[in-house]
Amino acid sequence: MDGVWEQVSAEVDRRAHVLLDVSHRLHARPELGFQERFAHELLTGILEREGFAVERHAHGMETGFVARAGTSGPVIAVMCEYDALPEIGHACGHNLIAAMGLGAGLAAKTVSDRLGGRVVVFGTPAEEGGGGKVFLIEAGGLDGVDAAMMLHGASADVTHMDVVAIERMSVEYSGATAHAAAAPHKGRNALDAAVLGYVNVAALRQHIGAHERVHGVFTHGGTRPNIVPDRAAAEWYVRSPQAGGLRALAERVRACLEAGAHAAQCSMTSSPIGPAYADMIHNGVLGELYRANAARTGRDVRPPGDDGAIVGSTDMGNVSYVVPSIHPMIKVSPSGVSLHTPEFAEYARSEAGDTAVLDGAKALAMTVADLWARPELLEKAKAEFEAAVAARQHRPDV
Repeated sequence: MDGVWEQVSAEVDRRAHVLLDVSHRLHARPELGFQERFAHELLTGILEREGFAVERHAHGMETGFVARAGTSGPVIAVMCEYDALPEIGHACGHNLIAAMGLGAGLAAKTVSDRLGGRVVVFGTPAEEGGGGKVFLIEAGGLDGVDAAMMLHGASADVTHMDVVAIERMSVEYSGATAHAAAAPHKGRNALDAAVLGYVNVAALRQHIGAHERVHGVFTHGGTRPNIVPDRAAAEWYVRSPQAGGLRALAERVRACLEAGAHAAQCSMTSSPIGPAYADMIHNGVLGELYRANAARTGRDVRPPGDDGAIVGSTDMGNVSYVVPSIHPMIKVSPSGVSLHTPEFAEYARSEAGDTAVLDGAKALAMTVADLWARPELLEKAKAEFEAAVAARQHRPDV
């Protein structure tokens, strides 16, 4: 590794104006999942100019892409996300993720021939519910990849996020309309069915695991009070620490919702909102490499604790069941400023956000270089991954 860390760090600094411009331009033009056309063209254009072999509109996704560099050796993937949230824009800081992933890929490419490795930068759309990485996996995009990594902005520098599995569902109730005053007995109230289902789920919450979560909202409940609603709709999120437990909990939630429909003599249908997200298998070997490399940029990265735990769901969890993976968090906002808030969106365009882009790109690029230069570490990461996946699959709740 003689001089390699210094070289990739210098390469990030040399491109600092490009990376920060990318972060700022994406922040100024937030795009929802699978609509990230500006981000797609911006990122692929830069990668192509830097000598990557770029495939646009990859894996059946209009705004997905793959960019490859290097001729032989282990294949390390760096993930870019770039979708935003409705109304609050880049309140999850995906502009930072895209810029850090881009910078890491560009810097790693400059040492790929020297170290004998290949880097692939994946553009993965619609992390906020659409599951671009799931479609990437289903299309075989991770075939031949040896390890994968990405970096997410947060309010602390931590080795990994506490990722929980999630299933999202849309629920529709159908009844029969009637005049609520003149002939209520002729109606079958779809809103009643939805409310009864909600109450059933509220009762279920007493009997689920301490780290399981269920939350829902009504999205349609009728038109006017004097018309018995013949249609109601809701959206529900079901979360569980692991994918196996998620399937069982989701079935219990559906049973509660269907019971509401039966009680009101209505019918109910449910459909998934995007693919289910798995929990995250954090790879300790890769995580320790990242921690050490982040320290070279002056960051003190620690395991999540009571004061630094960040809980959420991501389709990077699905990736972690396919290849050894990490999803560290890099400090962008002060402690107490959480993701998915307007306040965090401001920090994603701040001086602290800019610093995170450069530090993060350096730490990721160094980690890629470590895996190329020290193949025994990659083998250790793979052995840990295989054991972890096997252990998850043999749990009683899977």
